[in-house]
Amino acid sequence: MKVEQIYTGCLAQGAYYIESKGDVAIVDPLREVKPYIERARQDNARIKYIFETHFHADFVSGHVTLAKETGASIIYGPNANPAFDATIAEDGREFKLGDVTFIALHTPGHTMESTTFLLRDENGKDHAIFSGDTLFLGDVGRPDLAQKMGVLTEKDLAGFLYDSLREKIMPLADDVIVYPAHGAGSACGKNMMKETVDTLGNQKNVNYALRADMTKDEFIEEVTEGLLPPPQYFPLNVQMNKEGYDDIDNVLERGTRALSPEAFEAAANETGAVVLDVRNEKDFARGHVPRSIFIGLNGDFAPWVGALIADVKQPILLVTPEGTEEEAVTRLSRVGFDNTLGYLEGGFPAWKKASREYDTVGQISPDELREVLKTGNVPVFDVRKESEYVSEHLLQAINTPLSYLNEHLAKFPGKKPFFVHCAGGYRSMIASSILKSRGIHNLIDITGGFDAIKEAKLPVSEYVCPSTA
Repeated sequence: MKVEQIYTGCLAQGAYYIESKGDVAIVDPLREVKPYIERARQDNARIKYIFETHFHADFVSGHVTLAKETGASIIYGPNANPAFDATIAEDGREFKLGDVTFIALHTPGHTMESTTFLLRDENGKDHAIFSGDTLFLGDVGRPDLAQKMGVLTEKDLAGFLYDSLREKIMPLADDVIVYPAHGAGSACGKNMMKETVDTLGNQKNVNYALRADMTKDEFIEEVTEGLLPPPQYFPLNVQMNKEGYDDIDNVLERGTRALSPEAFEAAANETGAVVLDVRNEKDFARGHVPRSIFIGLNGDFAPWVGALIADVKQPILLVTPEGTEEEAVTRLSRVGFDNTLGYLEGGFPAWKKASREYDTVGQISPDELREVLKTGNVPVFDVRKESEYVSEHLLQAINTPLSYLNEHLAKFPGKKPFFVHCAGGYRSMIASSILKSRGIHNLIDITGGFDAIKEAKLPVSEYVCPSTA
């Protein structure tokens, strides 16, 4: 038996490759499926099953394409109702894979079809669980995504999750390995650990939601407390995962069309496409296509695209570093943004060479900011998360989190220069690009963000531990 975790950092997502005696199962595959097919080919094996723990909201799974390419069966748990051919496994159903066995454990709560797949080895011993978004390391799946108006509330779902954990998962042996669908950084939970694999026994000791003496009411209260609104693209990804989607090859062919500066500008004007600049934030600051939005490939690219552009059908035109066009289109498709129309051939240098208008972002170092702050009331906006701001912040700063920037537009001065920063510079450049696209140009980015502000010893608030903030 071979079990391999295939972890994608920018999505904080774990897919799994399991092989036994020439049979392969894939759990929660990503949109691009060729790596799984190549992996099976190297093992001289065939992909027999595609296990889906639930209808994912934060990414588009590769199940439909992988089944089409390999003939493998797509397996969901009870209550799933996909628009494509799939096996809907009843609770406790077994699936043989070479010498090992998968058992479907229906674990509703995160969603009503959520299912944990228990892997038993060739000796019949429980070896691991693929827990999807039911059980994370240090946390459990948020119970608010599958609410149905007038039928199910987040508290109802949390109650189901409590029962699922205690009736199906916690009775398993402590040495059972936990393979979750996500790790730290995912919006599917609140407080996940940075580790991506653990034993169930350790989780019983460290995971707040698995306390042995925890009542259902306590569980419901703690699991639902502090939930932030889910990103707007989540329901659209669920729909694609339930109903199907275009083949990734078609998406790549469309999205990697090279467009001259003239054709690029014409396409933007004709389609209303968002011009998405995925270069480094420093390059964007030095020069960019006017009204373009910066979300760099070097950060949490796909989640920020999903959170800020939101509409997966929105046409997109790309400005990329040379050679990264396919990577950008692929990573957009992972979160359902399939309507990429092409990229600027030759990148931003070609735009400048064509003598087209371009814009820049003004910047200031923390040392230079120190002198400005001495002049009096200087508006500074911190676009980090509220928890980061509460933990520690520049004394003059106002918190305007990037995720909710549109709700804070009225706070930014109309004419007077103001300053923006995040932790290191990535999110503040995203914020700067959004503000400039809305006609707000009197901003100045603080280079290096809060990390550099602290290093320069500018006055900051007293530190509060993030866990208690």
